[in-house]
Amino acid sequence: MVDVSAKDVTHRQAVAKGEVRMRKETLALIKEGSVSKGDVLGTAQLAGVMAAKRTFELIPLCHQLALNYVHVDFVLDEQLPGIVITATVKTDAKTGVEMEALTAVSIAALTIYDMAKSAEKTMRIQNIRLVEKHGGRSGLFQNE
Repeated sequence: MVDVSAKDVTHRQAVAKGEVRMRKETLALIKEGSVSKGDVLGTAQLAGVMAAKRTFELIPLCHQLALNYVHVDFVLDEQLPGIVITATVKTDAKTGVEMEALTAVSIAALTIYDMAKSAEKTMRIQNIRLVEKHGGRSGLFQNE
């Protein structure tokens, strides 16, 4: 584990994105709320928030952080077709929250897949990436 004891506590924020590609028919089922397992997006949102809070238990050597804010948002994109997931995580700490944002997106995507796999097993989880981060020694990073 990296020693962060000499670092200053600063406000940290990270934004990550990812996509779940699927057939238009599957996207329509999710949009209509007709998936047999229930509310896909509500469940995926909760799963993403819970995952961000438990990142330190899932990824070896990640620091345990008190998170101030976690938000997981979805855009149903007919052109993809699929769902674009965005996670924003904030804290005041000695280390950043990039892994928490990436974990939130990953687990939200896996939850969407799990909830809708009865309709389509060929969905693809893709393009999970850090979009931006603020705070710390390195300051602002933007990937998009």
